[in-house]
Amino acid sequence: MGVRELFELKGKVALVTGGSRGLGLQMVNNAGTSWGAPAEQYPLDAWNKVMTLNSTSVFMLSQEVANRCFIPQHSGNIIVVASVAALRVGMTMKAAAYYASKAAALHLTRVLAAEWGPHGIRVNAICPGFFPSKMSSGLLDKISASVIERTPLGRIGGDTDLMGAAVYLASDASRHVTGQYIAVDGGASSV
Repeated sequence: MGVRELFELKGKVALVTGGSRGLGLQMVNNAGTSWGAPAEQYPLDAWNKVMTLNSTSVFMLSQEVANRCFIPQHSGNIIVVASVAALRVGMTMKAAAYYASKAAALHLTRVLAAEWGPHGIRVNAICPGFFPSKMSSGLLDKISASVIERTPLGRIGGDTDLMGAAVYLASDASRHVTGQYIAVDGGASSV
């Protein structure tokens, strides 16, 4: 098999969730939300909303797909969309639930990879950095210059920057990769 064939997705079936806007226009399993407030004033209902959508729903959907399809067919591939917020805390956002939920989603990726690997199921994550979206627009309006300044590639993510990571993780090119993440953030999480 040649390199091109390794990245071929022809004949594969994908379930894309959260694909109607934002980062979801580029890839799968990515519905998400955030709520900004200082930790000492963070409303519990906002915490629950963010945790439920960003981590609990990832678990519920993954569990359902694994039970209905992947475990019976002894193969499958799940790509979780976490965030570079799972890798490090930045003080540009006061969003405790977002950080916690994305860290939970990333660790869930590792747990599911370990538990479901014997069933032939791979589970990996993509950790996007700052990308323009409806969810990030208000924050990026205020901090985009400082984000760009602290990013080695000197820009925020664009309309197609997540696609390559998604294709790699969805394809046979990554068939021996599980429990891992790819940070797509212009190098910001490395400095």
